[in-house]
Formats: sequence, C-alpha cells, structure tokens
Amino acid sequence: MLYKLCLFSYCLLVFNCSLSDEQLNKDENQEHTVNQDSSVVVEKVAVSGNENAYLFNVTLKSPDTGCDQYADWWEIIDVSGNLIYRRNLSHSHVNEQPFIRSGSPVQILASDSVIIRGHMNNFGYGLSAMSGSVASGFETVILDDQFAISLDTVSPLPPKCAF
Repeated sequence: MLYKLCLFSYCLLVFNCSLSDEQLNKDENQEHTVNQDSSVVVEKVAVSGNENAYLFNVTLKSPDTGCDQYADWWEIIDVSGNLIYRRNLSHSHVNEQPFIRSGSPVQILASDSVIIRGHMNNFGYGLSAMSGSVASGFETVILDDQFAISLDTVSPLPPKCAF
C-alpha cells in the first residue's frame, strides 16, 4: 500500500502534473466529511481489455430519487483535470443501489494515472472518487470540491432523464 502511494506520488512529481495535495487527498490520510445524502460515490472500478480500448465497469452509489435527483454520468479524467471519457446515464437508479455501468473504448495506456468520478444532476460532482492506473489498480480518494468543476459544461452531456 505504501509502495503504491509512493509510486503514485513519484509519478505525479516526475510528470509535473498539476493535481496538488490539496486537490487529491488519500482517504486514509485525511479526515473528510462527504455528505453521503446528496453525493455520488465511486465504490469500485474494474477494467478489462487492451491499451487504448479498455472497458471500464464503474460501481456508483447515489441518492437517486427520480429525475429530480440522480447520477447523470461518470467520467474518467487525467490528474491535470482533462476529460478522457464520459459515460452518460439516461435515467435514475432509485431501486438499484449501488449500480454498475460500463463504458468503452477508453483510450489510455495501462500506466496512465487517471481519476474516475461521478456527477449528480442537481448537486454536481461527488468528492469520493477513485484514482490510479490500469497497471497499478485504483484506490478511493477524496477530491477538492473545486477540482476540474468546469468539466460539467463540456460535451458530451447526458440526454434528458427518461425516468
């Protein structure tokens, strides 16, 4: 565990990524209060496939109540906050919690460090995300509430909620 954290930190320094310690805090090193009543949480990430064509299976837990409040997408971003992939969700998952949705093809290398986070239609981005790489695996992180929030207006955006 410590080895993975050191390796991840080293990669951030070597590649001069712009994600600061304040923006990305390891869950076990920081005490944070994330409002689970209004926030989407990325609980698990499973990846299959090959480089530049990965299939991501993302498990989300969200306080869906219907079209008035639901998780409307999950996305993969690099550690600088650039959008790599977005999986739009066209309906709420009131009676299916947590739920898994797949997305592909995700065009990254096995060694690329990425962040997977969810978004609520009415509350915005969840702070509990997962970070890592296909090669090293993914760990829960708590993101700063201002990290790459401008992506919420970037296409592709979800269609109108079906139910």
